[in-house]
Amino acid sequence: MIRKLLHPAGLISLVGAGPGDPELLTLKALKRLKQADAVVYDRLVAKELLDHAPSCALRYDVGKIPGHHRSGRQSEINELLIRLGQSGMRVVRLKGGDPFVFGRGGEEALALTEAGVPWEIVPGISSAFAAPAAAGIPVTHRGFSGSVTVATGHPQSGAHADAGHDWTALARTRGTLVFLMAVENLEFIVQRLLEEGRDHGEPAALVRWGTTTQQTVLTSTLGEIVTRARVLRLLPPAVLVIGPTVALAHDLTPSGSGPAYLVEDSADISGLAAVGSA
Repeated sequence: MIRKLLHPAGLISLVGAGPGDPELLTLKALKRLKQADAVVYDRLVAKELLDHAPSCALRYDVGKIPGHHRSGRQSEINELLIRLGQSGMRVVRLKGGDPFVFGRGGEEALALTEAGVPWEIVPGISSAFAAPAAAGIPVTHRGFSGSVTVATGHPQSGAHADAGHDWTALARTRGTLVFLMAVENLEFIVQRLLEEGRDHGEPAALVRWGTTTQQTVLTSTLGEIVTRARVLRLLPPAVLVIGPTVALAHDLTPSGSGPAYLVEDSADISGLAAVGSA
């Protein structure tokens, strides 16, 4: 009751939970969780993080399941955040990675602003950089890649006409390409890049559950990675990395990253097929 009197409009903290490893949570995010009256969390958030919130804090699972998107779901989440904020609560909106890197944090911030509900952003470590790093793939490296481009793996989504990718520009750009949420549209992404002239033999990798104990790394070439992913029956979530630094994965696999499977293009992957369905 005292907290509600001091914060009559509430406060919504848009918090990045990081790429998957619960130990990669920031100190500020941890502080907000410990102070929370309610936690609204996504599907890919490590459930151990919820233990940091007070036992009396309300918990709302608003995760979306791939292939089961429901129209209006985001608007319902916005309404929930507004309602909780207007009730005077300290709310942690816990998102995988970083809220403003394909996390719809911008949409939620706009909705809160329009409703007059105070909010803040607590950035998190994005899987766009953390997943490749955990697989031994630096997204930039002197002499190999002087730039990195991050794109969504859902190029046809979005309400605006310009939400789609400029595939010609993506195919021609030098450096490293990183696609988040890449598995569902993997064949389409690869096909468009190849059609626009990206090299068929360029190194490519899929990093599934990057930074976690379930991490699986599939390395191949851009032209072959779709076939390899099918054999492995690779399921979301996974990050697609394309570029010359992918070749470094075989030499730079971190020794302290836990049980990760590095599957080479020439390897016999039949024994690892069950990994994708875990």
